[in-house]
Amino acid sequence: MTDDFGGMMLLDPYRLDERTGIRVPPHRVSHRDQDYDSRGHDRLAAMQRDHFWYRGRHRFLLHAVRKWGLPHFPTDSSPRVIDLGGGCGGWVRYLADASPWLTPELALGDSSAHALDLATGSLPLSTLRFQTDILDLQWTNRWDCAFLLDVLEHIQDHEGALRGIRRAVAPGGLLFVTVPALKAFWSYVDDVGNHQRRYQVGDFAPLAQSTGWELLDCRYFMFLLSPLLWLRRSSQGRAVGQLTSDQRLELAQKGDEVPPWLINQGLWAIFASETPIGHLVRFPWGTSILAVMRKTGE
Repeated sequence: MTDDFGGMMLLDPYRLDERTGIRVPPHRVSHRDQDYDSRGHDRLAAMQRDHFWYRGRHRFLLHAVRKWGLPHFPTDSSPRVIDLGGGCGGWVRYLADASPWLTPELALGDSSAHALDLATGSLPLSTLRFQTDILDLQWTNRWDCAFLLDVLEHIQDHEGALRGIRRAVAPGGLLFVTVPALKAFWSYVDDVGNHQRRYQVGDFAPLAQSTGWELLDCRYFMFLLSPLLWLRRSSQGRAVGQLTSDQRLELAQKGDEVPPWLINQGLWAIFASETPIGHLVRFPWGTSILAVMRKTGE
């Protein structure tokens, strides 16, 4: 089938499921619970909207989009933008509210039909929803800008994922990636979340080179709150080691809940202060990393 995107007729292998409104590929997509437990999507919907961490990450990321994306995007048409592995659409909604001119070509992709269904009521009506396999995206030169936000750490073959996204992005297109940082912050939360790894900034230059991307920027964030996180998880470490896997999951789920309003607002204020400071100076560490890459060649 073909769709009219940005004035160009592009072959798109995804077809619209009239019953769900979700676009699906020729081959059935199975959500891999070993990569991301599908039971977490109901909590994720509330977290992406209200939790101080997501709000702080969105703010930090939006600054990077305005720095790297807006000067790059074509002025004669809306850029084609997709959030891959975007869960319930929290970032897409935030981006649409902050940059409404993007909405004609804004899309959400995820392997979970449940997550895509949860996103329905919160996204602009024009937002396309795709059920995607991050390791088999089906597209070639389809998107001007893609986001991969706290997804890469779940994927064993992270190089294969980045190569596949590169095929899906148009020449000169951008990829914004966020991942958890530094082994020093590894805890039961990573174990329960099925994380394969945490990264350091130095990992991204060779990773970009091996997968065909040009690395434009790479930096730590959530620096100011990192001592608090480290102390909290370190203090829990010995006790958590004695818990069963189900008890660890329950503890992690409680940690994912939005804190009481006053605490949530206070932590948000601290995290929010990293923007734009964290884009003007490079924090020596942080609990997360933001990388910006560009597809060159072709």
